[in-house]
Amino acid sequence: MSTYLGGRLVYALFVLWGSLTIVFVAVRVVPGDPAQMMIGASGTRQDVEALRHRLGLDQPVGAQYARYLAGAARLDFGQSLRLEEPAVQAVGERLPATALLAGSAMALAVATGLPLGIAAAIRIRSAVDYLVSVASLLGQSVPNFWLGIMFILVFARWLRWLPSAGIGGMRHLVLPALTLALLLIGVLTRLVRSGLLEVIGEDYVRSAYAKGLSRRAVIARHAVPNVLIPVDTVVGLQLGNLLAGAVIVETVFGWPGAGRLLVDAIGNRDYPVVQVAVLCITAGFILINLLVDVSYAYLDPRIRYR
Repeated sequence: MSTYLGGRLVYALFVLWGSLTIVFVAVRVVPGDPAQMMIGASGTRQDVEALRHRLGLDQPVGAQYARYLAGAARLDFGQSLRLEEPAVQAVGERLPATALLAGSAMALAVATGLPLGIAAAIRIRSAVDYLVSVASLLGQSVPNFWLGIMFILVFARWLRWLPSAGIGGMRHLVLPALTLALLLIGVLTRLVRSGLLEVIGEDYVRSAYAKGLSRRAVIARHAVPNVLIPVDTVVGLQLGNLLAGAVIVETVFGWPGAGRLLVDAIGNRDYPVVQVAVLCITAGFILINLLVDVSYAYLDPRIRYR
């Protein structure tokens, strides 16, 4: 296991370096001078040049890249061009809100998708199966930005049950978490349903019935555990997608998370904040994939890492 983890660490370092390089190039090919945007139309050319020198934007691209990588190794990306505080601190203050939103959406998706998938599989071709299948397909098909706007219109504007924006108590979390979770609920429901339909006809399931076990015991002890590995894989991949998808949902609901900060930073050409936010999202993907791979050995004792 230690050798495997060491290899994954080396792989993670290359992925992080690649993502940092892509972000460095991308933010510099986008039209617009950040120094000019910070000073505004009233600033003189001398003011703009002085600011560019202070930010290091007047240096050759190679020198900027070397300084950028050296700072990234120390987790020092410099000051935010707009917030006038360290970029790492600016993103770090927003990460708990994004983690709360993504974690709540994931918990809601797992708590809803697994029972729905099981119910559809054990009642194949019934009204429950058709209803669950149609609902899960709709959940996967509807764009979350449109769904978020409809939720705001119905539950915040018309019914006035829930707030439409901001962060506060649990009431503020309901609409953005539900919007973010519906896609994953559809994915998990369809995956669990198809997986159970495959294993229900296996010999070990028929043997369990022959031993006199109840239907609930057969499903819970023998069938469901054998579909957990693909479910674990999808949950891990979708959790990473939730971190990225939170960018849209946070913008729609005015949720003060790292995703909304990233959108604002891109619009303001705030290079340091963009770099830190993308680095955090990339590191989250890497960590989640590692945890998913390691969890396979606990879900299936036949899997061993050497």
